[in-house]
Amino acid sequence: MKTSYSKFLYMAVLIISTVSCKKYLNVTPDNVGTIDYAFRNRNEAENYLFTCYSTLQQMNTPWLDAGFSTSGEIIYPAPNEINDNQGLNPVGFNIMRGTQNAGKPGLNYWDGTEGGQAIFKAIRRCNTMLENIDKPIDLGESEKKRWIAETKFLKAYYHFYLFRMYGPIPIIDVNLPINSSIEDVKVKRAPVDSVVNYMVRLIDEAIPNLPIQIQNPQLELGRITGLIALSVKAQILTTAASPLFNGNPDYIGFSNKDGQPLFNQAKDNTKWDRAAQACSEALNACLANGLRLHTFTPTAAMPANLPKELKDVLTMQTAITEKWELNTELIWGLNPVFGFGLQERFIPRLSAASATNLSSAQGTLSVPIAQQELFYTANGLPIEEDKTWDYRNRYALKTATATDQYHVHNGYETVAAHFKREPRFYAAIAFDGGVWYGNGELNNPTNAFYVQAKGTTSYAGPKDQSHTNITGYWVKKLVNYLTVYGTQMTYENFHFPLMRLSDLYLMYAEVLNEQGKNYSEVLPYIDIVRARANIPAIEDAYTPALSTNPSKYTTQSGLRQIIHQERRIELAFECVPGWDLRRWKELQGVMSKPIQGWNIYNEQSVNYYRPLTLFVPVFSAKNYLWPINSDNFPVNNNLVQNPLW
Repeated sequence: MKTSYSKFLYMAVLIISTVSCKKYLNVTPDNVGTIDYAFRNRNEAENYLFTCYSTLQQMNTPWLDAGFSTSGEIIYPAPNEINDNQGLNPVGFNIMRGTQNAGKPGLNYWDGTEGGQAIFKAIRRCNTMLENIDKPIDLGESEKKRWIAETKFLKAYYHFYLFRMYGPIPIIDVNLPINSSIEDVKVKRAPVDSVVNYMVRLIDEAIPNLPIQIQNPQLELGRITGLIALSVKAQILTTAASPLFNGNPDYIGFSNKDGQPLFNQAKDNTKWDRAAQACSEALNACLANGLRLHTFTPTAAMPANLPKELKDVLTMQTAITEKWELNTELIWGLNPVFGFGLQERFIPRLSAASATNLSSAQGTLSVPIAQQELFYTANGLPIEEDKTWDYRNRYALKTATATDQYHVHNGYETVAAHFKREPRFYAAIAFDGGVWYGNGELNNPTNAFYVQAKGTTSYAGPKDQSHTNITGYWVKKLVNYLTVYGTQMTYENFHFPLMRLSDLYLMYAEVLNEQGKNYSEVLPYIDIVRARANIPAIEDAYTPALSTNPSKYTTQSGLRQIIHQERRIELAFECVPGWDLRRWKELQGVMSKPIQGWNIYNEQSVNYYRPLTLFVPVFSAKNYLWPINSDNFPVNNNLVQNPLW
């Protein structure tokens, strides 16, 4: 009887999780004496292939991804403000508070400590796989080629994960013999361009032998495809062309000890050309193979006349939470073994039943006020640029009417900032008074659940040090609308996205703009994403009647601002904007502002809706790259530390 990929992978994860992580300098294979056994036949070799996947599958916790926890999109209480005994590792969130240091780096993916995975160890496994793939005599040639291609992609992706964090890294192309000298294993860092070219070469070698899409989802969902490889290639080249890595003046003079420069010393605009070609190839391949932006189709359990407002919100929610095999835009998702079972960290208490069931969900991952203000108005404009939206009085109290009932509960008093916003706002963020359609109640949309968050007596308000949302905003986007939080928690799982089609559309728009293309060539790739979100096209939104800056999209710098904000909205809370802000060198600007939330312990609206500064983030130019743990330098005198650390 065949065993599914998911089951094999689950076993591999359990096996690998029991093995202690070694220093990256130990570049010889693990368990050398058993290598021949591991490749004695096809079945054993397949098991080893799944161990190559295992590190990737263990990276399924978003708060251990720097793109999620250090981006300012979401915060977590300070250690002295929380008593969380339910397993959340706050190391990434604490970095925003100034805890990062070279002596004990948080999210240390170089060594595999402090919440980080041992990426160099994963690369060693891939090398072992490639070096021994010819040993199983019962492994067919076509299957061998596919396994080699999968392994080469994984090897490239693991290098890319390190590259985004550390910049120039050692290229670990082969495992050194077990009798290698001490000097042989003292690897040095390779220049940025060399690392990029190496990753792209591996992916180019892999693509011809990867299936373009998975044909048997029941057995193989989660394995690498040609569409995944093309999309990640585009992501790598877009990252390499971006300001952090392309002619960054902060890194002029940053060199290895032998004087070899690790960053190119001048900006190279041809890198955008290379990225544009990769984005075009990936996007065209996805479209040619049937991928389309997801739209929601009401189920039989819903009223036949489900209001359009709720359909729009559900379209945006289910672009993330729909089953992979039904989601027409999901290129790559994580964790096909268990699904995304972390929804209890994001969901508010919505009823009396959930308010008495504190143990099932914490809801402690909180969205700052600044993040909710990033989302557009209903006209598809930044809230400070929409002439029809009262930005100055956005914190004034307002009571919802029947006109607002599918976004804000009819008759509920909240602030003006929560009205007349785009559908992605209502799909991504839950707030005091905000409607939460789902949670087991689909029959009566006019009487849907809604968040009640003011003070300790409200359902969603602060109860104790383990179950408190400290800003008054929850991440609705990462909770399936079919998940039920009542007397117990009943999950409807999904696969956390690593790449969606909307990401590719906006990535292509970005690189075209950076190439200097006319805005008429760029806008269609933005507008298709905006159309799915049910907001006006750029040219229809940026008019003198609506916008304070109607010509913004006609200049490269103005269109760059639009694209960057569009990506931060569309891909919010998906571990993408944090990496974007780093490669754009814009994270320092975001982190220069205090992190604020509402005055959550007050029950009266007039007191609740007063912005309260929770902390001031700590971020400077050195934080764009991760520090290498200082323990590595005494044992490898060829290594150099990242600048300013």
